[in-house]
Parts: sequence; C-alpha cells; structure tokens
Amino acid sequence: QVTLVESGGGFVQPGGSLRLSCAASGRSVKDTSMAWFRQAPGKEREFLAAIPYAAGSRYYEDSVKGRLIMSRDIEKNMVFLQLNNLVSEDTAVYTCAASPRQWFTHSVYFQAAQYEHWGQGTQVTVSS
Repeated sequence: QVTLVESGGGFVQPGGSLRLSCAASGRSVKDTSMAWFRQAPGKEREFLAAIPYAAGSRYYEDSVKGRLIMSRDIEKNMVFLQLNNLVSEDTAVYTCAASPRQWFTHSVYFQAAQYEHWGQGTQVTVSS
C-alpha cells in the first residue's frame, strides 16, 4: 500500500514562493509515476506536473509551465513542487498522486483517473 503525505502549504502573498513536499511510503518514487494536482473551491481537479518513473522527463500543464518546478529525491523517497510568482488564482488544495504504471503517451499523465494513490492534500492560499 502506497501512502502519500503532503506538507509545505500555507499563506503567501502574491509574487511569493512555496515549496510543497510529498513523502511516499510503501513504494520507491524511483519506481513510481508521481504527479501533482490541485483543486480550487468550486473548480475541477487540475493537473500540474508529473514525473514518470523512468524519470527521463517532466510534464507540466501549459498554464503553469515556467512557474512550477517538480523534482524528486530518491534517497528521501519524496517529490517536491516549487511554486513561484504565486497569484491569487493559485489558491487551492495541492495533492500528490502516484501510480506504479508508466504510459507511453504523455497526455495520460495528465489524467487524475490514472493514479491509484492520493495524499490528503495541503492548502495553499495566496492573498495580500
């Protein structure tokens, strides 16, 4: 059983930065496709970024590319999401997700339904 625990959320002013963490247990992130999603109040869950377990690539949603950076630390068995130049529209619950599978079509990584394991999420609030 894979367990994911996010941390690092909080309140931040517009233009600020946060680094979110996701600690995994039960399976190595080296052998797991990992992703970050977010969900704002009244909106659907939105894909942000993914690292396939082959880890040759990073996939980002176009609207956040350049402001968000996803990384992983195999020794710590964690993945991270660096959020930069935050705006109020970034206010949401940020959740990491995992799957033991990999896919050869990169758009599949964008689909929440493909991930079997989810954390509880961490709240990010951007406000002045």
